[in-house]
Amino acid sequence: MIEFIGMTSILIVEDDTDICDFLQELLGDEGYEVQTANDGASALRVAGKSKPDLVLLDLILPKISGETVCRQLKKKFADLPILIISARGDKSDIVRGLELGADDYITKPFVEEELLARIKANLRRVKKNNEDIKVADLELNSKNFEVKRAGKLIQLTPKEYKLLQYLMINKNRILSREMILNRIWLYSPDIESRAVDVYIGYLREKIDKSFKNKLIHTVRGFGYKISESP
Repeated sequence: MIEFIGMTSILIVEDDTDICDFLQELLGDEGYEVQTANDGASALRVAGKSKPDLVLLDLILPKISGETVCRQLKKKFADLPILIISARGDKSDIVRGLELGADDYITKPFVEEELLARIKANLRRVKKNNEDIKVADLELNSKNFEVKRAGKLIQLTPKEYKLLQYLMINKNRILSREMILNRIWLYSPDIESRAVDVYIGYLREKIDKSFKNKLIHTVRGFGYKISESP
């Protein structure tokens, strides 16, 4: 049964024409509007002209590498979900892909049902970004950029707000310093990982200091997460 998707658009970036054609047919049958690009330069050009709702990205591409494409797209469209599809299946490759800023990673060969489920999950997450987010008594309103805890309005700088939103969207998930740097500071080479610790400190001062139940947690050796319990 085909689920009605509306005009949700997906950009496939894949230099293997057989895989690209297969994905185009698969997603088209599911009701998605599909665009394709066979190299990194074309991917950036197509995405720049008409921002897609999601990108399926191979890492090994002609002209411009998939890693560079991922960085450039996230720099221009921070909220654009990117799902890497790669033959590189080692744990280190997957971690590297996610730290580049990709939202998900699936290895080739893949199961069709899993790929479609991952796509839908990432599209739902983006939709959720534009709605209210709640962790315990902490609320973030994405429409008017307001943050409240226990009903009390909390004033945040734009950078603090973006960091808190990223944590809350990924509640209960550990985010490494590199993942946070890539998403919030957009790969700026002059920013050190220490900046993440500093801004986490700012958030703790505003979000947690006055409350017994702490929400922002350090996971030693890994990074940070926001959750109701450590």
